[in-house]
Amino acid sequence: MFDELQACRLLPDDIRLPALSEKASFAPVFDFLLLDAGARFGPRAIRAASARQTPFRGFNPRRGLNPYTSPYTILDCGDIPITPFDNALALRQMSEAFFELGSRKPAILQDSDSSSKPKLLTLGGDHSIALPALRALNKIYGGPIAVLHFDAHLDTWHPAKYPSPWKSAQSDFNHGSMFWIASNEGLILNGSSAHAGLRTRLSGDGWDDFVDDERQGFLRISSDDIDDLGTKGIIDAIIKRIRVDTPTYLSIDIDVIDPGLCPGTGTPEPGGWTSRELIRILRGLEDLNVVGADIVEVAPAYDGVGEQTALTAAQLGFEILTSWVGRGLKLEGKGEDGRIGDIGRKRDEL
Repeated sequence: MFDELQACRLLPDDIRLPALSEKASFAPVFDFLLLDAGARFGPRAIRAASARQTPFRGFNPRRGLNPYTSPYTILDCGDIPITPFDNALALRQMSEAFFELGSRKPAILQDSDSSSKPKLLTLGGDHSIALPALRALNKIYGGPIAVLHFDAHLDTWHPAKYPSPWKSAQSDFNHGSMFWIASNEGLILNGSSAHAGLRTRLSGDGWDDFVDDERQGFLRISSDDIDDLGTKGIIDAIIKRIRVDTPTYLSIDIDVIDPGLCPGTGTPEPGGWTSRELIRILRGLEDLNVVGADIVEVAPAYDGVGEQTALTAAQLGFEILTSWVGRGLKLEGKGEDGRIGDIGRKRDEL
């Protein structure tokens, strides 16, 4: 997939690139895990696993379109240059990169929608990259953004839940506290956000973690809920919570999937969803107004010999891009229900 895409370099404002398209992917090579490190190599593994996803064989039958030959252009913007030695500087570098890319005008700009903005799909890296993404989206969209968070863990933990004898402001920022920080900065739309796939253990002897999470306005959908609700029930609960017109950030921690299927991650938790269940849920959420997304915590050092975790992450990226293109075509009235149909056949004849 991504190694087949047109590439562009991430450059400062004084060295301008051609305007970005509607959809772009890039990778912060960043790693601040607290258990098994190695997610900084996730983007490389996902790109390698996507090699078979090409424009030549990229037609998605469930959606009736090929995202790579659609009217939209998809670019791989490469890796964000990030220091591995200074956590605060790395956060600043990621924040500026997100804002730089997200602020550019799309290459395809409809006359009826001068406010159209690029959509960025980010390959992690550990989950802390969600904080700089939300900071950038807050500036770009002028307000808080709903968060749809697929994960085994809450990631809304107070930094004090990660005690250290050498306390510092930098240590507050990690892959389990980034949503707590974002919420306290007013970046997350309280009351319109949701977790899905949860099965985490909690701190201490009580429900304090859930109390903190509720204060930040998240709906919690556990991994076990799929047994009672099914994928359709999960989809309905998320749409009811977030609503289709709300600007939403989609964040997928690969550990939402059971480690028996996706072992290549830093904090595996048994009892997760299957990749098929997660993909089915994502397909049912196409109508959500997803303005940015990430796929994080792929740690290839712990993956199986078949690299199944990276392969799953690459497929998730393909599904996200397909849904973005499908929703865009539907809103523009191109093709029945957003299906390219004749557009795709005309391209094949050229």
